[in-house]
Formats: sequence, C-alpha cells, structure tokens
Amino acid sequence: MTALRLGTRGSALALAQSGQIADAVRAATGREVELVEVVTAGDRSTAPVHRLGVGVFVSALRDALTAREIDFAVHSYKDLPTAGASGLHIAAVPEREDPRDALIARDGRTLAELPAGSTVGTGALRRIAQLHALGLQLAVTPIRGNVDTRAARVLGPNADLDAVVLARAGLARLGRTAEITETLDPMLMLPAPAQGALAVECRADDPDLIELLAVLDHAPTRAAITAERALLATLEAGCSAPVAAFAELAEGDDGDEIYLRGAVISPDGSRDLRLSRTGTPAEAAEIGKALAAELLELGADSILGTPTHPGARTQHFGAQP
Repeated sequence: MTALRLGTRGSALALAQSGQIADAVRAATGREVELVEVVTAGDRSTAPVHRLGVGVFVSALRDALTAREIDFAVHSYKDLPTAGASGLHIAAVPEREDPRDALIARDGRTLAELPAGSTVGTGALRRIAQLHALGLQLAVTPIRGNVDTRAARVLGPNADLDAVVLARAGLARLGRTAEITETLDPMLMLPAPAQGALAVECRADDPDLIELLAVLDHAPTRAAITAERALLATLEAGCSAPVAAFAELAEGDDGDEIYLRGAVISPDGSRDLRLSRTGTPAEAAEIGKALAAELLELGADSILGTPTHPGARTQHFGAQP
C-alpha cells in the first residue's frame, strides 16, 4: 500500500506539528505517511503578519491538495480563513495544545515585573492591542520570524528586546517550554480563535481517507473551535479590529457546557469590549454567532484604532460558571 503524502510548511514548528500527526496516523491506522514540504506565500514574505492577509500560510497547501500532489495537509487552525475551501474537508481536529499565550522575558521576569518602557515584541495585532490595553507603559513592537528567531531577540547574544509574546502551543510542540517565564492568564491576554489547534484537511471526494483520518478527531476540541470561529466569522463582516476568543468545555448541571469568551480591542488598546456566553456543545456555532452579535450591538465595529471617546471603554466578561 502506497504511503500517504502529508503536505506541510517547512518551518521547524510546521514540521514538528506535521510529524506528530504523521505519527498519530501511523499508530492509529498502520498506514505509512511521508512528509511533503510546500512553500507558502507567508514563508516568502517579510511583511508584518497582520498585513499579509488571512490564509497566506495555507493557500499553497490547499492548491497542492486540489492538484492531488499531496493527500492531506496539516494547518495551524487559526491560520485558516473562516470560509471553507471548495472541494476540501476538515477531516479531523486533534486534541488541542494549551491555547494560551506565553512570555519569554529577560532575567526570568513576568509581565507585571517588566519595568515601564520595556520593549516587548510580538507578531500578532491581537497581542499588541491587549498589551497596550493593560496600561503597563510597555514599548510594543511588531516582529516576524520563527520561534528561534523571536526567542533569540530576548535570549540570544544579540538580544534587542526585553521580552516576546508568542503562542505557548508552538513552544510546547518544539519542546521549548522551559524558556517560558510566564504563561499568560486568558483574563490578561485572550488567545486568537482556534489558537493551539490543528486542522487535518483532505479532499472532499476521498471518503476512505476522510474515514481514516477521523480517528484523530477530538470532539471537545472541535466544539470549542467551532464556537470561536463562528464568533470570528460573524465579526469579520463588520469589524476589522483585533479579535480574540477562547472556548472551554466544562461539566454543567445538565451535562457538558461551552463557556465562550470573546473580545474586540482597538489596536492602541484604548477601547476594549469583552463578553462571555454559555451553551451546549451542540450549539457551538450558535453560541459564537450570538456572542459576536452582542459585541456588534455594543459597538465592536467602531473599534478601529483611534478612540472616539476620551478614556478606555471596557465591557468586562461575565462571571464564569
């Protein structure tokens, strides 16, 4: 039986993620898997991440799938456009890695221990906005590069930053959690929708492979991601500000419940809307859409950078059940 061809970006993190999925497929099905590296537009560009556009890291992989050059692909789910791709199918959403953001700082410092004026680098507009919203008088700067490059700007011989913020999941998959000086509480730094999750995608006209890959699917993770991305998809129509979302499954009085937190933050951190909503896993998409509608009703679509009212205006999360 021929080996399955798994398409992946060539970065250390992408190869680590794809390697873990390949191992899981081998262990669960006995099928051999070979990795096929695909270069994406995002890998070739040096522009800031938030200026590259949604899907810049996945379009080449999807093109290779459509052209039947590979059999399936592994994506960081947060990189996927919210609209599905014609002819393709998300066959599995494996169990999510810790979705929180992480700080790597000089001298083992936490975020609160960084002196005013400290330079903090990150690649995500969502993180930049939330760092500004904390009011810690930090000098926040956008950065690009892989995990090695970013960490070296704090820990390397030519370090030029006091700290960087990046996804904990990537550090965990690379075996580098020892470098983390603080894992950031979601109440301080809410993650990106689908952060820490992977999407295993194949062609929709390959039912045998869809069935084979489904063994990797983790239902609680899929429900959480569905809620977060439904919120993002609804907000995309009326909001271009940084969006954050985090859904957790917990045991409720009548079975499992989803607790979804969502936020829209102006890039300068001066305006900040944060709400939460609960429901059942079966209602995941509806929970996300409803929470997005509430955020829009409160003015999420007007949070575009320059504050129109003096001072910060914040709507806090509801109490967690």
